[in-house]
Amino acid sequence: YLVRLSGKPRLLVDAGGGSALRFGESGATVSDLDAILFSHLHVDHTADFAALVKASYFEARKRPLPVLGPAGGGVFPSTDRLVRALFDGKNGLYRYLGDFLDPAGGRYELKPQDVASPPDGVFRLALSPELSVSAVSVVHGPVPALAWRIDAGGASVVFTGDGNGDNGAVQKLAKGAGLLVAHDAVGEDAKGPPRALHMPPSRIGRSAAEAGVLALVLGHRMQRELGHEEQTRREIARSYTGPLSFADDLDCFRVSATP
Repeated sequence: YLVRLSGKPRLLVDAGGGSALRFGESGATVSDLDAILFSHLHVDHTADFAALVKASYFEARKRPLPVLGPAGGGVFPSTDRLVRALFDGKNGLYRYLGDFLDPAGGRYELKPQDVASPPDGVFRLALSPELSVSAVSVVHGPVPALAWRIDAGGASVVFTGDGNGDNGAVQKLAKGAGLLVAHDAVGEDAKGPPRALHMPPSRIGRSAAEAGVLALVLGHRMQRELGHEEQTRREIARSYTGPLSFADDLDCFRVSATP
């Protein structure tokens, strides 16, 4: 997901396969970004990160680029460790791009940061006077995962990531948001690992209603859910009756300032 403020790209949320292509087609450049945010480090959310960094090699960016995401756990590295495993100049997979961690020749610097929940459960960071981000931990099976909220100019958008909704953190983070972006990953009858990892439509609807969001968008539309939009819409409408859209690549959604 690409977040624009007053028409200018400012944040990238996740970078799975195809993101580098769509990012370029959108007209954005890495030089535009204030930060890259990861919800979690599954390959379908990170696969094009290295390609995007490489694409910026000849850009004029000078300021550091924060890369924020979950701390590690189990078989998953932390965000800091992922970035260093890719770009460390001595041992990284793409060590020829080591200048992005140890700047030389005017290259900008990647600044990875692991996000851990403070005592109140909500991580907060101001990226600029008009732009701030917040995050909470969500349940995605055994995978360390975050939901993200972006606040700018009186408007707010929340990305649930791939959480299953079991800890109620999304409702807390999304309270009063202008837009909630959830994932159309499983159907209402999902069981086993798919359900342990993702929210079914009814849980998405309840989360949106409890948070009082103004609009809902479903992205990350997995193949198994394509063609089931009307069923998904009916399940969501049992709890949430606000505007609902199904997102396709390069779709744009305006988020107005909340009253």
